[in-house]
Parts: sequence; C-alpha cells; structure tokens
Amino acid sequence: GIKKPFTEVIKANIGDAHAMGQRPITFLRQVVALCTYPNLLDSPSFPEDAKKRARRILQGCGGNSLGSYTASQGINCIREDVASYIERRDGGVPADPDNIYLTTGASDGISAILKILVSGGGKSRTGVMIPIPQYPLYSAAISELDAIQVNYYLDEENCWALNVNELRRALNEAKAYCNPKVLCIINPGNPTGQVQNRKCIEDVIHFAWEEKLFLLADEVYQDNVYSEGCQFHSFKKILYEMGPEYYNNVELASFHSTSKGYMGECGYRGGYMEVINLHPEIKGQLVKLLSVRLCPPVSGQAAMDIVVNPPVPGEESYAQFIKEKESVLNNLAKKAKLTEDLFNKIPGVHCNPLQGAMYAFPRIFIPSKAIEEAKAHKMAPDMFYCMKLLEETGICVVPGSGFGQREGTYHFRMTILPPVEKLKILLEKVKDFHIKFLEKYA
Repeated sequence: GIKKPFTEVIKANIGDAHAMGQRPITFLRQVVALCTYPNLLDSPSFPEDAKKRARRILQGCGGNSLGSYTASQGINCIREDVASYIERRDGGVPADPDNIYLTTGASDGISAILKILVSGGGKSRTGVMIPIPQYPLYSAAISELDAIQVNYYLDEENCWALNVNELRRALNEAKAYCNPKVLCIINPGNPTGQVQNRKCIEDVIHFAWEEKLFLLADEVYQDNVYSEGCQFHSFKKILYEMGPEYYNNVELASFHSTSKGYMGECGYRGGYMEVINLHPEIKGQLVKLLSVRLCPPVSGQAAMDIVVNPPVPGEESYAQFIKEKESVLNNLAKKAKLTEDLFNKIPGVHCNPLQGAMYAFPRIFIPSKAIEEAKAHKMAPDMFYCMKLLEETGICVVPGSGFGQREGTYHFRMTILPPVEKLKILLEKVKDFHIKFLEKYA
C-alpha cells in the first residue's frame, strides 16, 4: 500500500517475448488453431497452406486429435520436418529423423541428456563443463542429478569469446575431483549474447574429440544474430565439415526451441534435440527414459513443426510470414544496438556488443561503500544493486551472481525485449539510477 516512485514494474528479467508485447506469428497460430479445433478446416478465414499443414499433423495423431498421446520421441512427420529443416540449414548435411527427439522446450531435452550421462560416485562422479556466465538451467540440473559442475570462464575482455586454453585449464583441474565427461556450449550466448565464430567452434570440437567429451550445443537463439560480420554456425554442420574422423566419433546433442528466435512462443513448450553418435544401447535407454514422461505437449510439437516447416515462396501465407518474421528480427537488432550504445554512455558501466540472443549483460562498477552495505545485509553486491534498482525504479533485472561471473566483477542481465519506446525509458531510468547510486556510495 505504500506509494512507490514508479507506476509499474518492468519485468526485464526474463526472455518472455509475448509477455513483453511481441505479436505472435500469424501462420504459426493459424496452424495450431486448426489442429486444436479441426472444425475450422472448413472455414474460408484460414489460408490453404495452413490447412494443409494442419491436416498433415492431425494425420500423425491418434484419432486425428491433438488430445491423444504421441510416440515418446514425438510425432513422426514432425520429426521428418525437423530433419529436413536441419539439412536445409546446414547446407545439405544429412539428418536422420530417428536421431530427432521432440521435447518440452529445449530445457526438457537438456535435462534428459544429462540424466542419461551422469553416473559414478566420489572422484568418478560425472563432471559437466559449463560456461560462466551460464544459463541457470545447467547449474540446477547438475545439482539435481548430483553431478559435478565444472566452470570454464568466457573471456569478457574479448567479447565473451570461448578460449580452448581455458577449457583445458578447467578440465585438468576438475580431473582431480571428478570425471569430466560433458561439455556444454550456449551459442548464441545466454546471458552474454556472443556468437561463436567458425574457428572457435572447430577448436571446441577438436578439444571434445581429443578428450572424448560429450558435446551439448544449446542453439535455441540460432535465429537471433544481429551484429555485422556475425553468423550462426551449427555445431553439427562444422562437425560434419571437419571430416569423418570427427563426424563419426564425437557424440553431440543439439537443442532448439519454439520459445526464442522470432517466434517467442514460450508457453507452448515446444522443442527438439538431435543426438548423433549415441551408442545403440544408450539410445535404447534414452527412449525408455523419455517414455516415462509419455510424450511432449502435442500442441507444442505442432508449433515446433511450423518453426521448421514455415511457408515457402509461392505459398499464399509466405509474404505475410516473411514480413512478420523480419519485422521481429530487425526490431531486436535495433534494440540490441540501442541497448549497447546507451549502456556504454553511462559512467561505470561497460557493455560488450550484443551480437545475438536477447539479453544485455553489462558490467557495473559498485563502490566499496556499497559492497560493505551489501555485506551488512548478507547480500551479494550485485543483488543489493538490483534490489535498489527495483525499489527505486520498478525495473526488475537479474544480478550477475545468478549466472556466475569472475571474482570481483559485477553484472546484471536484462532482456532487450520491451518495445523500443519502453526500452529507451527503461535505459534512461537505469542511467539516472546508476549515477545516483555512484554519488551516494562514492
């Protein structure tokens, strides 16, 4: 009931596009609507290409209904569409529908793979290498499975690049207390927004091959690349191009989702993983493990199908689809640049280029007086900063300590999803707050 110095809380803490006002992609919603309520297939209000896709999906469902269970790996025709999409994306690199597993968002796939890989006790317990800063799904899943988290640090001075020497350091140190078997890469990065270049990916694959590590490539932001000169390269494609010695031996699981990209359909919980070079017996165990949860949400599977099988030139929905898709992505690119430029104008704030994904992870200077006060409140300094920001401006962001950061550095993660005008106001408020904060604690 106490009057606050703001009128609304701006939730810039989570990558939830539609909650931030992004409009759904019409075609995706049309197909899901038709699948959900097939009586609409007779309606002249829906385009023929949407009806065609809906009929195909429904034919893959028991009783032609989204309300039926599907195979635990997902609807067959959708897995075929995912395989075709991967082949197109990767310039003809073959993809086998049998290696595709539809999942409840990417998170479900990541957790399932970790579950199948974690074993042992004591010093032989599985070690999982994760980037710091990381997306907290990883640390949570690792601790839930009682595996060992092995941190490798991204190089902030070098635009959050991934350095193989750092991977080697982390691996060698971890061997003293666990058995490092899994290497996770997030590309484009969350929370850091970097896009790995081709050379970097080759180095990582070579390292995984050399050390016999299972690679997890979290590629849910593959459509979100904004910076000039940056391009998304899938781990699968580069692995293939490195030749049969690598392609036939490196175990790789890669993940995609309906939640990010230009779709922003978080609530459908649609996703897939492609797993290659898994031993046939382990693959049998993975299918068994997935069958315990019966099947992923079927409406989410339908949504995933539209992501991998969108309208093509010549179809009646193509023009509108492309217009909506490009509008979302161009808008995000504009907001990425705006955010980076405005943060770098604030004294005591440094923000690397936002090459991809949908977050900024600026480094903030916190004076020693504020660090002392945070300690007195038993809070991490960046948590103290973020709480003050929330209380004084109504802006909700996540402290860097929630993602991990190098000792003595402080950050916060903020999503760039709010509409441009709101984003400008938000950044101005952060600037005014930061300057006052420095004055108060200088």
